[in-house]
Amino acid sequence: MAKQMTELEKYYNKFNEDKRLLSRHGQVEFVTSMKYIHQVLDGYESPKIIDIGAGTGRYSVALANEGYDVTAVELVKYNLGILKQKKSSVKAFWGNALNLKRFEDESFEVALLFGPMYHLFSFEDKVKALSEAKRVTKPGGTILVAYCMNEYCVLMYAFKEGKLKECLEGNRLTEDFHSVSSEKDLYDYVRIEDIDRINNEVGLSRVKIISPDGATDYMRPVINAMDEETFDAYIRYHLSVCERQDLIGAGAHTLDILRKKEGK
Repeated sequence: MAKQMTELEKYYNKFNEDKRLLSRHGQVEFVTSMKYIHQVLDGYESPKIIDIGAGTGRYSVALANEGYDVTAVELVKYNLGILKQKKSSVKAFWGNALNLKRFEDESFEVALLFGPMYHLFSFEDKVKALSEAKRVTKPGGTILVAYCMNEYCVLMYAFKEGKLKECLEGNRLTEDFHSVSSEKDLYDYVRIEDIDRINNEVGLSRVKIISPDGATDYMRPVINAMDEETFDAYIRYHLSVCERQDLIGAGAHTLDILRKKEGK
């Protein structure tokens, strides 16, 4: 595990997450995710939010600036430093999604788990992270979980970037084209059935699952070349189809919205 954290820190010390979410394709993901976060928050009176794997605080700070009580947990100290420099009301802590011992059981109405599942490589660790999010969430609370999707990885990396032979020879693809990642790859990729298996193991029920970016990442040059009127129309289009189940697994990410049952 120590090696994974070292490589992850090296990566995020160079990667600008704020810049990604402020880019055209990142704006689609952010606007869509915020729409569904707000839908969830509207169901609670004065909800407390925990953002687990908050990165540089793109979501935490935005929600805190709207007046919400937000606590952020981030593993990468470089990201945590940027978050704290934003001088928001977010209560920001260093921490690991696999062990949220700083926080008592049932402390928050809403938990965001937007980054950790990208970088956990075993079923057991994904279950542990989701279980910790469940533990700190109140009964009747909501957990929003983001994943990187398998088909986007295969299409873009193996085929578009010409890495198919390398992946096959390195046993990085199964016979049915499921990506096989390890710590050195930094990202892990799943299919809907993998997500369902994690949810079943943890005992959480789905409210809905959406694609926060849809076809956007496949179309970056086209998106970037759009005038503002066309881009606004594209966002409206995406919001109109992001819940379509025939499109969910094809995007770069999914956002799974889960409910913790009362008394659980």
